Amino acid sequence: MGKFRGWHIVAGIAAMLLAGFVGTAMGLNNTATYMASGVAFVAVSLWVDSRISRRRSAARQPGPDAGVAGPDVGLVLDADASNREG
Repeated sequence: MGKFRGWHIVAGIAAMLLAGFVGTAMGLNNTATYMASGVAFVAVSLWVDSRISRRRSAARQPGPDAGVAGPDVGLVLDADASNREG
């Protein structure tokens, strides 16, 4: 059994339940409550998924002090045609 990768689904279901309870307490009809719950599910699950993927990609990349240099300035092409060879 590997790492659990469904946290965005769990968060979406929790948001869906909360939106259902709030919609019912506000007096919305069943259709409006269902639609609001679906929107909450999609929005929260996509948001949590993006936050998790950002955190995972940041953990994989080495920090700025890991010896990774920027682009090589010596390889910049000269825009002046007279300085080109050939």
